[in-house]
Amino acid sequence: MSDLFSGTDLFSEFDRLQRQMDSLFGGFPSSIRSGRFGAFPQLNIGSTDDSIEIVAFAPGLKLAELDVSIDKGLLTISGERKAAQTGSDDKTRDDTRTYAQERFSGSFRRVIELPQNADPDKVQARYTNGCLSISVGKREASKPRAITVQ
Repeated sequence: MSDLFSGTDLFSEFDRLQRQMDSLFGGFPSSIRSGRFGAFPQLNIGSTDDSIEIVAFAPGLKLAELDVSIDKGLLTISGERKAAQTGSDDKTRDDTRTYAQERFSGSFRRVIELPQNADPDKVQARYTNGCLSISVGKREASKPRAITVQ
């Protein structure tokens, strides 16, 4: 019983329950899903009439350390964040005693399930000031349009 309530197993169980609920209720209100709370990088996900907008907050990365891909309706953001340098002149000091370390470092991967109306051929990504902005266009057939009543 204690294994069920340990850190990662508990989140895995919540993810499994969420997938079951989504399948029962048809993914209402949206099929856009991301991973568990507290993962790196943190995400904002929204949409407009024309696109799905994703912002990943990933300060301290170089462009070469980021990888963005899309395959079968899954958008993947991955990479590696190096450990912060401590000491003077940005040189690591061997005698530094760490009392608290809240900054994430290491490999990361976030997978976002996109709705079926996402168009994988219309993806743009830009990394500025620690924010990775990704815009995924929607298929033409799924965009709202006005209908003239006669």
